[in-house]
Amino acid sequence: QVQLVESGGGLVQAGGSLRLSCAASGSIFSFNPMGWYRQAPGKQRELVATIISGGSTNYADSVKGRFTISRDNAKNTVYLQMDSLKLEDTAVYYCYVYRFPVDYWGQGTQVTVSS
Repeated sequence: QVQLVESGGGLVQAGGSLRLSCAASGSIFSFNPMGWYRQAPGKQRELVATIISGGSTNYADSVKGRFTISRDNAKNTVYLQMDSLKLEDTAVYYCYVYRFPVDYWGQGTQVTVSS
């Protein structure tokens, strides 16, 4: 079984920064894709960023240039550095890992950006 524990959410002013962390326990390897989704009130869950084997990354257009995803394979931990935060970044952020044939999800961490 795989468990994901997120941390680092909170309240921040627009233009500020936050760093989210997600630690995975269980049989996770460097080739298992990991990443972040988010869900704002009244909206569908959307992909924020992913990181796969070899360190390749993918970002939603809305966060490109502001967010950076990284991974520490020794710690089975994925990070999301969020800079220049905007009001529209307010959401619950969920980390995930894909281990065939299942996606595993964290419990979510709230990020609130205020004006």
